[in-house]
Amino acid sequence: MINKLPFVITRPEKQGLQLKQALLQAGVDSICQPLFEYQLATNKAEILNVQQNVQPHILIFVSVAAVNYANQAYPLSHWISASTTVIAVGQATRQTLTALGVESICPSQHDTEGMLSLPQLSAAQLANHPTVLIVRGNGGRELLATQLRQRGADTQYLESYQRVWLSMTEQVFELWQQKNVAGVIITSNALLQRVVDLINIKDNFWQNTCLWVVASERIKQTAQQLGLKKVINAQGADHQAIVNAVLTMGLEHD
Repeated sequence: MINKLPFVITRPEKQGLQLKQALLQAGVDSICQPLFEYQLATNKAEILNVQQNVQPHILIFVSVAAVNYANQAYPLSHWISASTTVIAVGQATRQTLTALGVESICPSQHDTEGMLSLPQLSAAQLANHPTVLIVRGNGGRELLATQLRQRGADTQYLESYQRVWLSMTEQVFELWQQKNVAGVIITSNALLQRVVDLINIKDNFWQNTCLWVVASERIKQTAQQLGLKKVINAQGADHQAIVNAVLTMGLEHD
């Protein structure tokens, strides 16, 4: 076993248990502690309305949840045209689309900046004002839409799901310390902020000892700005990227 101390997984239960299994297969123990859950936030009527009135030339899915909940509301195969360019933020999102019979492209850098670097989203390609539909959860970062609009695209949103934060007590985080956790896995800035809001971030353990595995450079920068010392960018939110990062941290701190 690379690291006998467990890592805390903060993802929703279904995704968390899948990641826990992937870590276990790699010889790493973990604690599945969801901090939020997803709820469906759209329906067939809304999707049909978007399809008819927006008629997107480009569809962007920003997460696996965005794909799954849009498909739950109305199967993607019923409303995504073969002529539509579909973009997935990362490999896990792309794989989810593939499993549903939807072909997509994916940037090598799995974040907003990576998507903005794609030729299909360049200013030259968007100069004719194509319609771009971003499928996401409620709220979220506005940089992608802002940049696409500046490049000429008519950019709209479809919010297919919403996050519902679960109630947490200080005892949960005290239990993490009692179990001598090695680190915490964070896959979004919203999750990072939630953890920071719930724990004493200036505590020596959380700030200087705990290992923080994050899914992107942007989250890493936020964590460092908050004073967290041991942060590594997994460069993706898919299971393999996170497992690789955890193994790397385990080897470095063994």
